[in-house]
Amino acid sequence: MNGYEAMAKILKAEGVEWLSCFPAQPLIDACSREGIRPILCRQERAGVNMADGFSRIHNGKKIGVFTMQTGPGAENAFGGVAQGYADSVPFLAIPGGNPAPRQGVHPNFESVPNYQGITKWAALINMPERIPEMVGRAMTHLKHGRLGPVLLEFPGDVAAAEFPGELNYKPVAVHKSGASPEDVRDVVTAMLGASAPVINAGQGVLYAEATPELIEFAELTNIPVMTTLAGKSAFPETHPLALGTGASSGTLMCARFLENADFVAGIGTSFTISNFNAPMPGGVTLAHITSCAEDINKDYRADFGAVGDAKVVLRQMIEEAKSQLGAEGRGDVNGVRDEIKKIRDEYMAEWGPNFVSDEVPISPYRVFNEMMANVDIANTIVTHDSGYPREQIVPFWPVQTPRGYIGWGKSTQLGYGLGLALGAKMAAPDKTVINIMGDAAFGMSGLDIETAARSNIGTLTIILNNGVMTHYYDHFPHATEHWGSNKLGGEYAKVAEGLGAYAERVDSPDEVSPAIKRALEATQNNQPAVLEMMTKEEENISRYWR
Repeated sequence: MNGYEAMAKILKAEGVEWLSCFPAQPLIDACSREGIRPILCRQERAGVNMADGFSRIHNGKKIGVFTMQTGPGAENAFGGVAQGYADSVPFLAIPGGNPAPRQGVHPNFESVPNYQGITKWAALINMPERIPEMVGRAMTHLKHGRLGPVLLEFPGDVAAAEFPGELNYKPVAVHKSGASPEDVRDVVTAMLGASAPVINAGQGVLYAEATPELIEFAELTNIPVMTTLAGKSAFPETHPLALGTGASSGTLMCARFLENADFVAGIGTSFTISNFNAPMPGGVTLAHITSCAEDINKDYRADFGAVGDAKVVLRQMIEEAKSQLGAEGRGDVNGVRDEIKKIRDEYMAEWGPNFVSDEVPISPYRVFNEMMANVDIANTIVTHDSGYPREQIVPFWPVQTPRGYIGWGKSTQLGYGLGLALGAKMAAPDKTVINIMGDAAFGMSGLDIETAARSNIGTLTIILNNGVMTHYYDHFPHATEHWGSNKLGGEYAKVAEGLGAYAERVDSPDEVSPAIKRALEATQNNQPAVLEMMTKEEENISRYWR
């Protein structure tokens, strides 16, 4: 057995069922022989994004893997890994590496030094006998602490060499910890003593699979819950205590409750100041519950803190609340549920006309409304691309189940959503998976529709084609005026059809619903579908704090 074969057996032992890849990389064939299905993407970044989406849907319990060749393959994958690092997503990248005599020789690309700034951990496997050790260390990093991508550089000479002795590899177990009882007591006491507390739930709740505990604690105390962009779906947005998402766009409920809050408890969030997070109000008491101690006091000074896994700590908080309030908790002493309903009614009265608009070109909000009417939201996963698709849909998609929505931000690479959707479909083949992207994003990643067609990955891609590129062309008016139009163009439905997808162009609002029905039928047969919606230049965004 050589190093490639040893690596394949170890990945199999760790539960890896498939990997995304781009040649030339002999590990692909070694994994295939071991029963690990290779999904060959059209470009490396999409393959990384697929591994990313897969890991998200499984909350890191199963790890997405991407492998690529030495040099150009590792160079091309860089952007996708950087995005995953920004969003704290655990996946394993395995590039080839230069043989020992060529390491450190310019201009040979070496992954470890170049990737160290965008991975949680990066290392080179320098001897075949160290393969089990190094994969074990990688998996330990992938399953503990602040999650993020890990890279193992696998030089061809090491990988092709004979593995000595017997291969004895034990999969890495996950270990969790709770917070100190005193910290939990102080946090809960302060929350219960506040007159207008708000819970801000982040992606850490999803990774910990702590949604049931979050719901129980919120109902026990009648404290409303908002989510971050990455945390969207950690709390069901149909719940009477749900405020929705607060990101670069967000709901009126989030805005109003943050304006009036005297206490905010962040659970499973980094509390990072970003264009893609709602700012925390000044002068309020803050509590920070996180598994990443280094995030406490990073951007906001915390008055209270508790360090531990969100599921474990929320269970501690539930027991503490019961000890202070009694087993039944407390009623809605602050009238929160009625106030949320009142604001939500006001919010939808303001925005509702957009969802039934008969405008031509089509309003994107009409597209979202028809999506909601034609899918089982509880069994659907939705993601988006950056720019208008994200800003327009995030406040309004009423996600009901954990990871029923993949929200992402902090770094916002154009074209990211398609790979996420493909990986999500690999993770949850029985669910409807929809990616919403703009025309510029399709230009970045659209060729991987062919990956979906060739690999029988039945996702639905909805292109909101408004030709405005989120108005980036406003930054070069002289060029536009004197050198011709810088607006993007193309017939994307025809491109998608040529790539093997079921595809339609939709020009009229009354055609949207029938087209979605036909596209969903195609996805049931494992064929990807693409709907090119000719939409208006809609700049009306649900944004209340920018």
